[in-house]
Amino acid sequence: MAATDGPPVLKLGLDDAMAGLVLSTEAHWNQTEEDWRIFLRDGVVFGIRTGVLLVATAALLPYSGNNAWISMVLVTASHRRRGLATRLVDACLETARKNGLTSWLDATPDGVAVYGPLGFTPTLQLRRLKLTKQTRAEAPPPSSASIDALRARDRRATGFDRTALLSAFAQRSGSRIVSANGAIALVRDGRTARHIGPLFADNAAAALALVQTIVRSETGPLLLDAVAPQAAFLEGLTTSGWTIERPFQRMRLGPAPAMAEEMPFAVAGPEFG
Repeated sequence: MAATDGPPVLKLGLDDAMAGLVLSTEAHWNQTEEDWRIFLRDGVVFGIRTGVLLVATAALLPYSGNNAWISMVLVTASHRRRGLATRLVDACLETARKNGLTSWLDATPDGVAVYGPLGFTPTLQLRRLKLTKQTRAEAPPPSSASIDALRARDRRATGFDRTALLSAFAQRSGSRIVSANGAIALVRDGRTARHIGPLFADNAAAALALVQTIVRSETGPLLLDAVAPQAAFLEGLTTSGWTIERPFQRMRLGPAPAMAEEMPFAVAGPEFG
């Protein structure tokens, strides 16, 4: 991506969490201020300001094994189509290159056409689903599980050690790790809806059963980012009232990696809107 003239690209700090939240809220994403603080504390967040107003961002969050995630690519409506996102993604890619990191991202269908020519290769196809829930819980929550159990399943499926990220999620007020019949999932707060994921199970039936148990114990809207190749799971969700809001494509800079030991049924992280 070629850089263009304009306001300078700046490195943001923890004091910019609320300004970042304004951008993601404008885009109707589900991130919280705490999600922004993860990126600002543990990663590198680039931004562009006009005066004191933060108008665009992009973040690079390092993972284990020399990998990093590009996300929080946001531009306020009045400043789009000026090349700001291009400049910020370029800054992320250059930072990753200098540090020997392989870049990953989740792209919209339009984004796939942009990132493909840059050398990004599609990996998983994902679907964002939403369930509008009644305001009364119908059943007690499922059994709780340990962060170690979730971390182990997550590493087998992603190939990354995301202990710090998953622990940060699990330690938040309102978060819980639940399990039943070989399935395990994290449930946490978002800005407008609770988010289920990551979710791992031995089969689609166990994954669906755990989701249904979670739903009966919740009192508001829920979001879930399902792995599209898990067709039986995806069909079971839509049959039970979940609606697909949008597709997105996971991509990796360079050749596609080898298949993981275990494919997740649903994914989650602060990198997802």
